Amino acid sequence: MATKSKPKNKKPIARNKNTTGTWKVEKEEKVQLKELAKDERTWKIAGTTFLLISFFLIISFISYFFTWRQDYTQISRGSEILWDPDVKILNLLGKLGALTAHYFIYRLFGVAAILVCTFFFVVGVNLLWRRRVFSVWRNLKYVTLGMLVVSAILSYLLPNEEFRWGGGVGNMIAGWLTGSLGMIGAGAVLALIVIAYFIWQFNPAFNFPKKLKRPLAGDTGSADEEAPAIAEDAVAEKKRVEVPEMNGAKLVIDTGAEKNKYDIKLINKEPVVQAKEEEAGYERITVLKPEARKPLPAETKETPVEGDAQELELPVASKPAKPVKPVSEDDLKLEINSGPIAPAPATAAATAPAEKGKAYEPTLDLKHYKKPSPDLLESHGSERVVQDPAELENNKNQIIKTLANYDIEIQKISATVGPTVTLYEIVPAAGVRISKIKNLEDDIALSLSALGIRIIAPIPGRGTIGIEVPNARKTIVSMKTLLASDKFSNSHFSLPIALGKRIDNENFIVDLATMPHLLMAGATGQGKSVGINAILVSLLYSKHPSQLKFVLVDPKKVELSVYSQIVNHFLARLPNEEDAIITDTKKVINTLNALCIEMDNRYDLLKDAGCRNIKEYNAKFTARKLNPEKGHQFLPFIVLVVDEFADLIMTAGKEVEMPIARLAQLARAIGIHLIIATQRPSVNIITGIIKANFPARIAFKVSSKIDSRTILDAGGADQLIGKGDMLISLNGEISRLQCAFVDTPEVDKVVDFIAYQEGYPQPFLLPEYIDEKDLESGDFDLDDRDSLFEDAARLIVANQIGSTSLLQRRMKLGYNRAGRLMDQLEQAGIVGPNQGSKAREVLIKTEMELQQHLDMLG
Repeated sequence: MATKSKPKNKKPIARNKNTTGTWKVEKEEKVQLKELAKDERTWKIAGTTFLLISFFLIISFISYFFTWRQDYTQISRGSEILWDPDVKILNLLGKLGALTAHYFIYRLFGVAAILVCTFFFVVGVNLLWRRRVFSVWRNLKYVTLGMLVVSAILSYLLPNEEFRWGGGVGNMIAGWLTGSLGMIGAGAVLALIVIAYFIWQFNPAFNFPKKLKRPLAGDTGSADEEAPAIAEDAVAEKKRVEVPEMNGAKLVIDTGAEKNKYDIKLINKEPVVQAKEEEAGYERITVLKPEARKPLPAETKETPVEGDAQELELPVASKPAKPVKPVSEDDLKLEINSGPIAPAPATAAATAPAEKGKAYEPTLDLKHYKKPSPDLLESHGSERVVQDPAELENNKNQIIKTLANYDIEIQKISATVGPTVTLYEIVPAAGVRISKIKNLEDDIALSLSALGIRIIAPIPGRGTIGIEVPNARKTIVSMKTLLASDKFSNSHFSLPIALGKRIDNENFIVDLATMPHLLMAGATGQGKSVGINAILVSLLYSKHPSQLKFVLVDPKKVELSVYSQIVNHFLARLPNEEDAIITDTKKVINTLNALCIEMDNRYDLLKDAGCRNIKEYNAKFTARKLNPEKGHQFLPFIVLVVDEFADLIMTAGKEVEMPIARLAQLARAIGIHLIIATQRPSVNIITGIIKANFPARIAFKVSSKIDSRTILDAGGADQLIGKGDMLISLNGEISRLQCAFVDTPEVDKVVDFIAYQEGYPQPFLLPEYIDEKDLESGDFDLDDRDSLFEDAARLIVANQIGSTSLLQRRMKLGYNRAGRLMDQLEQAGIVGPNQGSKAREVLIKTEMELQQHLDMLG
């Protein structure tokens, strides 16, 4: 082998100045025990060691049962036999195995010592997989109590046997019980311990038949008459709610229906009214008192705004309407008031119906699953909104001066400071046209020397005109703050998502299930991917894996790949596919069509259950009112996320647009929701069919007003300042938000936290889908028929419906196999050719004719 040449400019090793002729000793690297304990390899080595110990013990114990008589004389000598080469032991694990088994079985716990092996096995599995597969403390508790009780019982039942069935500890406990309580008393205590364990573990029901009382003649119908009267009074109280006014008058609000929806059940002649009213859906009214505004000192240079918005009211002296003169800047005094501009609407929390009996709980499949903690996320800087009063005063003066130059008089001006934008609200004088102020957008931007001026004329429901001006110092909105807030943690939304903060510094948290689909657009680098991560992280923090599944489509191949680790927890994929993150266009088409099949199957389940939406269906299923043997199951929410929709449209076109439009039109009721993002919000990408079914839209900064009108049907997105600044159109209102920031390392921590926990054996599988063209091109041999061919033929003939979906539902097959069966039935002459969306014609009408036809086919 060739030797490496020495470097020419290698510096000589420095000698120690204090000692001549000796070299300086280099410092040795210290081993960090904490880092070594956190290393994944350390956990695997420890787990393997514990598993080997458990296997060693079980083999030595089992071998001891057969060889103890021959080995007893040798192993009774103790540990000295380990060093004697002349000693021969018959135990499978030699001298050490025989000594270990003798110590645990003969001296300690007898046969019950086998339970020790389970403890080492549980610890080894948890260490090797680095997750809580089994509970160590629960196993340790059962092993300790089990060894004591079982050894005592065996020693009590087999006291004088040559082999110590209960070991030394069992003999000691049984001897003490027998000496203290006698044989009968000791047996009773041991039997009581066993019975108490089974009652505690299994909780059997001891129900005796109730004795029915014969109704008296005078009491006939009393309960039937009393219940409607109580129900009518309860409904009357619910129908009329009195709210005291400020002047002493009372406002009576009708909140209930004319008749109660349910009868009142009497228990001991006391009506259970509250549960029935909550289940009937009667409204609860919460009256909020307006908070008093407390003035803050105006002498400080910087004013922090914590929690709510900051409102700066700037009074302007009113002047006569005829002569219009510019307003003097010195006449204005700055008055700072803290508190929200308008009280937040009170959201009535939906009261949960009373639990009935033993309801089905889907989260028990992963009962040890823990939701991520906000501590996994980081706080990016200070959360306080700090604004310089000098900047506010300067902006106010510039706005007033610019408007005065165009003979526009205002009566009042106020400011609301947000994380990145300050909203200045002005009240124009009488006779000033709003369009005149709207046309001065560029002039105001020039006077303020600011980028991204946006004028809202007028602000809906406020009676003012808003001018949004970017702050000189912007505040980052951390995702940790939103997820740790009470508004998110105490929300009763089905799919809560935390998007960011408003201009008034209020957390913006909405329900994806009520949107019900979301369309996102914006230029490159303006925050779309961060917005998608914010939505996904919000859902991961709020839902259990049994309640939510993601279908992730990522044509970029790198944006959503971080979520591939939680494939067995939250992701859904096609059968026989390796990657849950879909990147190939052909697989995207198959996935979208598979979602359409899943949608149709869910609607069939809702139809059979008599429900209108997924919430009612799951409530019925958890109440055990639906039979799982008939195909009913708990339905999780499915969220489809498409990171770059324009690329799919350009490569696949109608093959992608049609299933997307179909899902957007129909999938809301059965819990399938869409989130679609694109960089190019043009009319050929976001067509009219798609826009009509996406009422909720988010626009980050775009390059032109045309793109803004395409995505929002209004301008303003081209005036945003980027870096998470966005407009959201929801319920007909457009709000400006600063998107919550969550960095990629934070997402990695959240995903790793979930991935290390126990997951399902396999991901959530979507129905199989295969193109009809591929099925028609296939050539099937009747001699190589499917094993379910005759069963499928009898099912089709009995129902007289040549439908592939019928085979899927009744025979529990995938779409591929059901389609091949249908083609074989066509070639066999049992059903007719494919007729598109219609069912095939069944050519054989009776089962007798079918049997004759099958006999002819052989």
